[in-house]
Amino acid sequence: MEQSFFYELCGWVASIGMVLGYLPQAVRTIRTRQTDDIALPTFLMMAVGGFCFMLQGLLHQPEVIWSLFLTNLVTTTCSTIVFSIKVYNDFIKKKER
Repeated sequence: MEQSFFYELCGWVASIGMVLGYLPQAVRTIRTRQTDDIALPTFLMMAVGGFCFMLQGLLHQPEVIWSLFLTNLVTTTCSTIVFSIKVYNDFIKKKER
């Protein structure tokens, strides 16, 4: 029983750390719309990886791993938004000039 509690605790601590570490960059990018120093492939791969981890947490048997699912739901959403802003800035905004 103790091992299960420690396992869950580690998952939630990791989840909170990942979100708190990732969220400031995403919020800053969303607010400022500045993406000059962001690599497009990085955020694309982060979104793909986060989506796969989200599915892994959701489809885990016999029960869902909520810490894995929720963390990657947040990071995938943020990665997708930052990726979209980057694509807009790099390709659509360039055409308007």
